[in-house]
Amino acid sequence: MKRKFISVLTAAVMVFGLSVPAMAEETPSMDGSLVVIHTNDMHGYFETSESSIGISGVAGLKDYYEAQGADVLLLDAGDFGQGTPLVVYYEGKNAVDYIIDAGYDAITLGNHEFDYSFDSLLDNVKTFTDAGVKVLNANITYKESGESCFEPNAVFDFDGYKVGVFGLGTAETMTKASPSNVNLVSFADKQEMFDIAQAQVDALEAQDCDYIIALTHLGVDPESEGRRSTELAAAVEGIDLIVDGHSHTVMDGGEKVGETTVVSTGTALAYVGTVVVNEADNTSEAKLISAADYAAGINSYDAELAAKVAADAEEVNTAYSQVFAKTEVPLQGEREFVRGQETNLGDFTADAYLYTARKYAEEHDLGVTVDCAISNGGGIRASVEPGDISMNNLIEVFPYGNTVCFATITGAQLLEILEASTATTPELVGGFPQVAGIEFTLDISVPFESAGNYTDSTYAIPANPGSRVTIKTVNGQPFDPEAQYTVAVNSFQGEGGDSYYQLTNNTYFCDTEVLDYDCLIEYVNSLGGVIGEQYAEPQGRIEIIGEAPVTEPVEEPTEEPAEEPVEEPAEEPVVDAEKPAEGTYVVKEGDNLWKIAKEQLGDGKLWSSIYELNKDQIADPGIITIGQELVIK
Repeated sequence: MKRKFISVLTAAVMVFGLSVPAMAEETPSMDGSLVVIHTNDMHGYFETSESSIGISGVAGLKDYYEAQGADVLLLDAGDFGQGTPLVVYYEGKNAVDYIIDAGYDAITLGNHEFDYSFDSLLDNVKTFTDAGVKVLNANITYKESGESCFEPNAVFDFDGYKVGVFGLGTAETMTKASPSNVNLVSFADKQEMFDIAQAQVDALEAQDCDYIIALTHLGVDPESEGRRSTELAAAVEGIDLIVDGHSHTVMDGGEKVGETTVVSTGTALAYVGTVVVNEADNTSEAKLISAADYAAGINSYDAELAAKVAADAEEVNTAYSQVFAKTEVPLQGEREFVRGQETNLGDFTADAYLYTARKYAEEHDLGVTVDCAISNGGGIRASVEPGDISMNNLIEVFPYGNTVCFATITGAQLLEILEASTATTPELVGGFPQVAGIEFTLDISVPFESAGNYTDSTYAIPANPGSRVTIKTVNGQPFDPEAQYTVAVNSFQGEGGDSYYQLTNNTYFCDTEVLDYDCLIEYVNSLGGVIGEQYAEPQGRIEIIGEAPVTEPVEEPTEEPAEEPVEEPAEEPVVDAEKPAEGTYVVKEGDNLWKIAKEQLGDGKLWSSIYELNKDQIADPGIITIGQELVIK
């Protein structure tokens, strides 16, 4: 595709960095450099905005580096076609077109690529491959034949400098996508996956590859322990770079594990990553560039692609713009909350499931009493701000098109579901239960004990249901493990998705075929079209007590040689008038929450704790400003 630019290049990006001088008359040559541009977890955020570079910016960045003479490889680590009305409306097919038009060289598949159906995924893969975009995955096979579903690797030859890329996907897809969409395939997991990765490295080395990249959708979340990208780096020799996705982790500068660099950009194109490799000695530097820095600096966007996205967005906005309700209170649906604690939007969602299931059972004279409802926190994808609510808002929050179902199970099975769904709490987990008609206590001071995994699942079976979770009441009555309870859920849960396997061992099951967002519309209409003060705060259905046990690493004692005492000259005290107060940090140029957490707390994954302490002044975790004073504890 011939490229047209919205604006000229206004600055130069230096060979080993993304600092942008005000103006540069000449662009320095990058001949002899490989630039790996990488994205992950775009989740349908293809429009350019203050907080998103957009897909036209990604295309512009690739052209920018190619104009400098660099060898450029553009990669995506999955979860691109689900998450916003823009892509849900077209069932992700427009996302495929955008990625092709942006000039991507290869992608791997995230769990959300399986959301629409396996046949739809295969159609998308064919579209990619017909256009020359490699779809790489080495650990997904057909159950019946054992054959690989996708191309495992590819070699890109830049005038003799050969780059080998192979792909891996998370086995969590077996339960993070609807099980019916993955019932024909198997995912090699943990050590088996690592062995496959080592074989891929060996095969690429045999083809004389100079640089080897693992393009993975694995993440670094605690719930993914045993299959994380950092564990892959430690287990497999010969990987130079891991381009990762899944956990939405912002890794500015990457994370070094042995000789391997692991990189991830977060989500929603808030950042685009670059890894600049010196082809002479394979030394490299990883950087992230934010939407704001890109707009202020390089500011190069593909005009044709931007126009294409804008036209699609206008069609979607027209279709989904009708206002049907309003909320007087902010409804909390951010990942950092709905996956680890009760929220008011979680309460509202579960109440809506319960309302719809009870109404359906009554109208169809089923003779069933629906006792309670559970919504998995991972199914809630965004918050809702006070004001009008349109279909656009609803589909941003509930993009999957699940239906409301209900199933009858025993109290013992219900207890197991809640125990399994909070196995990693306080660490975030997609299965975390937002509930209605249930009151329970979770004691996080008690370690979770596993009895293995559920069938075709990465979720653990609780060895002792009730050791962490105590159910107080169901439908207003004391909990009875021997009783039969009918539970309203969404169809993803009803198929055994996430940690909800026991719902498939039911004695009664009904799919209302009412879409989840239609259910929410029905429920808010029953409230007079207004979500009011009754949902201002979480309603106290879940009580989390205790403190999670901390396992300190055991360090081997080392004997230090004795040193002669040295008398140091006394120093005059230095008074820094601009030094921030103890326990605070002043944001400087190039900072993001991951980087601050890594420098100040020793672990970039603790960025969410900084966000929670400062959420009164941080509206979006991906956007902080220079000079902002943050509380750090």
